[in-house]
Amino acid sequence: MNITLKQLEVFCKIVETGSFSKAAEEVCLTQSSVSERIYNLEEELGVKLFDRFSRKVFLTDAGRFFYERAKRLLEEKERICLEIQDFVGIKKGDIRIGGSTIPGEYVLPYFIKRFRDNYPLINVLLFISDSKRIQDMVLDGKINLGIVGFMEDNKNPNLEGIKVWEDELVVAVSKDHKWSNRKEIEHEELLKEPFIIREKGSGTLKVMSEYLKKYINIPDDLNIVARLGSSTAIKEGIKAGLGVSVISKRAIETEVKAGLISVLRIKGIKMIRYFYLIWDKRRGKSPATEAFIRFIEGEKI
Repeated sequence: MNITLKQLEVFCKIVETGSFSKAAEEVCLTQSSVSERIYNLEEELGVKLFDRFSRKVFLTDAGRFFYERAKRLLEEKERICLEIQDFVGIKKGDIRIGGSTIPGEYVLPYFIKRFRDNYPLINVLLFISDSKRIQDMVLDGKINLGIVGFMEDNKNPNLEGIKVWEDELVVAVSKDHKWSNRKEIEHEELLKEPFIIREKGSGTLKVMSEYLKKYINIPDDLNIVARLGSSTAIKEGIKAGLGVSVISKRAIETEVKAGLISVLRIKGIKMIRYFYLIWDKRRGKSPATEAFIRFIEGEKI
């Protein structure tokens, strides 16, 4: 039986994307070439792997059986390649890293530059999303490493990580806000103000909720005027006078220095959180990935 690894890769991409056209983009082939490879694969196996209805593809029973085994073969191929690279000491290749909003937008670019100075043959591809999505991408094998604003203990035994950077969440208001010259507020005062909140899945939202749950039922007790999906959007909302928010101190350093945003703390509460470098312990790490982990461990801030 003449089955190639490329056929297996194409087959798995169709399953994972749910589309021949999307799979073609992922594996850098034309759609006709993808269709031909699947046709030849089905001919070799003597079974139909997909049913096609209204431009949608569905796995047959044989396709589901074959997918699990094809994935294992591809993972074994990757493991062998990593072991060979490790054996000869190669420090080149690509690393796919996911960062939640704050580390992804405000911390990682600096460290990627420093890392590239030491390892110019390693390319770093950075994806930015919320902490929950980054964890899912690590476990799905879509990225090699993630840096997130929270790591739920024991939620998934396959997820491993190390604490790397500290961050503080603060109350941020516009330069014209009535609190702009204050250093502290009572937590009750926060309930009366128009409040801009982060999206569900955000590490910032989770940490804020954990610190304030003794005093405030989030989001029910807050006067929420907008739920925004990034720290940049939150900052723009604050500057425009849309409302106040709780945000990473790192994210507003430039605006604070420019006098556009003022920082306050809630009396008696210091909201400290950590960023975690995470990976899936089931998957082998390339020498390039190992090099990045060692670099970040040595560059903690």
